[in-house]
Amino acid sequence: MPVPNAAPEINDYATLARYPFLPQAKPWFNDLILKNDFKLDDLVEGEKMRRVRERGKLRLVESITHEGGLDAANSNIHTSEGLEIEAFSYYYSRFVVCASENDVMISRWAQAESERAQNLLDIDEKMLPIIAQTYIAKIKWENDGETIFKIGLSDFIELSPKITGSRWRLVNQEIKTGWVTLNEEQNYSSKKKLSRLLRERIKEEILEDANEMLAKIPDEMRAKLKDVIDTMSTEINRVSSEKLDLSGINRDDWPPCMKKAVLELSNGVNVNHYGRLFVASMAQTMNLPKEECVNFFRNAPDFNQETTTYQVNNIYDTGYKPAFCSKLKINACCAVSPGDDSLCDQEWMNHPLKYLKTKQKG
Repeated sequence: MPVPNAAPEINDYATLARYPFLPQAKPWFNDLILKNDFKLDDLVEGEKMRRVRERGKLRLVESITHEGGLDAANSNIHTSEGLEIEAFSYYYSRFVVCASENDVMISRWAQAESERAQNLLDIDEKMLPIIAQTYIAKIKWENDGETIFKIGLSDFIELSPKITGSRWRLVNQEIKTGWVTLNEEQNYSSKKKLSRLLRERIKEEILEDANEMLAKIPDEMRAKLKDVIDTMSTEINRVSSEKLDLSGINRDDWPPCMKKAVLELSNGVNVNHYGRLFVASMAQTMNLPKEECVNFFRNAPDFNQETTTYQVNNIYDTGYKPAFCSKLKINACCAVSPGDDSLCDQEWMNHPLKYLKTKQKG
């Protein structure tokens, strides 16, 4: 993949702690190790890194249970202790998932960390261009009221097919002399488009780094991490059991939001990105075959067999959880108004899976 020859310098420690996967963070991280005389045993079981492990375990649990990435909120990174907790907690979570040798755990963790980075970059106007220059070979921008980014055609061609939605199709782009302009849209700024593309590259980097580390973890460290690995594996099985419990559901029992999205797709309506993600995440939660999920999108205006199959496989492999009703409403994916469905009107009804389970119980 095309990457810059040299990454721009970053001297702000808070930024390095927020984005610990950056290549610029490694020298700073190594200096922290030497300065504090940290040993691997300290990270795995030492008392002086207890709070690091607590934060790291939280990152791991959230990577399994949360759809949409990790909580962007973190420790107080404006203190030396907060910086260390945030930075080392990432490396602790990486150490655990690599020691687990569990592909599902590694994939979910990388997905969650990259989505967390995207959420931070969405609001980090100062660092967005700098981090973009770290990962994208050709990038430039101009400011005419709003910052408009342009990236090289080769970067766009590599990253965009992994993202759903017609806005990411090459035929819909403004292309000139090898540059793709990330134009402003009413609900999708140029900055958000850039951070979304960066998420794909960041995930690739995180996965490559994890795969390199897999063989480097000593067996004695794997043994010391057995309890936390078992806990994470149990959590994955718990999440998976919810999916199995929902297998074999009759379409009549589907929540209105699922029926609406599938019907619109079958009628050729260009369902938005959030709606498509919801359909696929519901399909994998209900344990529908991947082929059936792909078929839901067959009549979509921009349907591509290879791209859709890839994206569905990714959602199934990472175990996306369907969104809560509140998020569906915000993203125009709710199908009902008050009074349309008595079950949806219940005060406690806040998630499509609750709808399914209630229907199952009769």
